[in-house]
Amino acid sequence: MAESRSDKKIRVVICDDQTLFREGLRDVLDGEKGIEIVGEASNGQEAVSTCRKLQPDVVLMDIRLPQLDGISATRVVRKDCPKTNVVVLSSYEDEAHVLEAIQAGANGYLSKMLPARELVNAIKTFSQEGVLIPQPIMGKLMEGIRKISAAQLEASLINLTKTELAILAMVGRGCSNDKIAKDLTSSVKTIKNHLNRIFRKLNVKNRTEAVLKGIDLGLISPESEGQAR
Repeated sequence: MAESRSDKKIRVVICDDQTLFREGLRDVLDGEKGIEIVGEASNGQEAVSTCRKLQPDVVLMDIRLPQLDGISATRVVRKDCPKTNVVVLSSYEDEAHVLEAIQAGANGYLSKMLPARELVNAIKTFSQEGVLIPQPIMGKLMEGIRKISAAQLEASLINLTKTELAILAMVGRGCSNDKIAKDLTSSVKTIKNHLNRIFRKLNVKNRTEAVLKGIDLGLISPESEGQAR
């Protein structure tokens, strides 16, 4: 006879590079009614292959894994195993890590510092509700979202033209005014005028500050950082 919904066990895979932590987590969860540990992984690549093979209900994913980090592994698992929910486990609770995990597709985020009983209760609650972000961490996540929203608003207000964006990107790649003028079939004087307008719009004083501000606001690629002169 098929298991009833209430009797169905939550099939869990543990992904962590620390053997002692995995064993400790297994010991905590193994004796729990309604939870079944079906697999383990010690690196990101193994986590992905294990999830593809076993299709667990929940993956407890460490954020720092060798070969493939936990964020990247989460992204692949959520794509290849849509019915598998990922709970990221981490010692870090800053908004950047939380936001990155959620953007990668994680359904939850838990601190490794949680007491064992709270972790068990969280997993059981998560299996029913599908979302697991404790209130303190939710506060950090919202702070991260507010920061991104503020940056997006500032970027939209700056309103650089296509030509100005192109010039800023070229400055970020280390191009001189002569090089930019040649590539854009313009004069050096015109390029200098464009740069002065860019500086005013970004409220910066020089080329380096302009590139860093452009990267921070998402106007140009981070690959340009450190190349301005």
